[in-house]
Amino acid sequence: MTANRTMILVIAFVLAVGAFAATTLLNSETPLPTSVRVVMASEVEWQALNPLRGDKSPRAGTLWGDRGAPVQCGFLVKFVDGFSSPPHIHPVTYRGVVVSGVVHNDDPQAEERWLAPGSFWTQPAGEVHITAAKGSNNVAYIEIERGPYLVHPAKDAFEPPEAPVWMELASMKWVDPPGAPASADGPKVAVLPGNPQDDRLSRALVKLPPGFEGAVRSNGSTLHAVVILGRSQHQVPDETDVKTLDPGSYFGSTGEVAHQVSCEAGEDCIIYVRTEGKFDVVPAQSDK
Repeated sequence: MTANRTMILVIAFVLAVGAFAATTLLNSETPLPTSVRVVMASEVEWQALNPLRGDKSPRAGTLWGDRGAPVQCGFLVKFVDGFSSPPHIHPVTYRGVVVSGVVHNDDPQAEERWLAPGSFWTQPAGEVHITAAKGSNNVAYIEIERGPYLVHPAKDAFEPPEAPVWMELASMKWVDPPGAPASADGPKVAVLPGNPQDDRLSRALVKLPPGFEGAVRSNGSTLHAVVILGRSQHQVPDETDVKTLDPGSYFGSTGEVAHQVSCEAGEDCIIYVRTEGKFDVVPAQSDK
């Protein structure tokens, strides 16, 4: 190999390493790409939750993820008035929030425990239970960490990995949210079982007072939010389109996104928020 050829290869190698280092530095300082998705309650596509039950099956509408695949997923379930399932189990744990009507979910021999809208419960994998619902419009939001969502007979029961949880809206403990100034009549947060730390999965209910204007702001993590009570308005960042979100509506994002939200006058708005990291609730006058 000649000296000139050797020098050319050395220079090319140095330039390549420099370009790689520059690209690495750029990527480390560049925020992750952001994406936003909004699904209004009127846009939800309904299907049979358990097709094997035919007309007796509740209806399901996926909000995010895929309940038929081995991935995380969030979906709505709609029951007819007076619905009551046979005893059964699920191979995965799920978490639920009542959106409308009242729902009972417990051991087949347990006394009835009717959960009102805004109430939260968990159903551990492998535990035999029944689900019942009352009211002219019964809807619940269901969330699983790894699908698919399946229904198995009670004979397939196995030892649950955790204990069930029931948290009624009336008994929630409300505190000032991160990022918002302390205020008796400002937004509040009720932390659900989880760990609200950076890079940790956490769940919470956010209560916005009537007339609230501000933002639900993620800090670079994945965020999923479902309107549970009240009517909210949502605006996608950097866009002028404002959507009215009735209970059962969804908005979500990846990356650092400030979801502009407001709550109509007349009643509180309750929004379920699931995030893989911390989030802020910021009134408009403090939103910077």
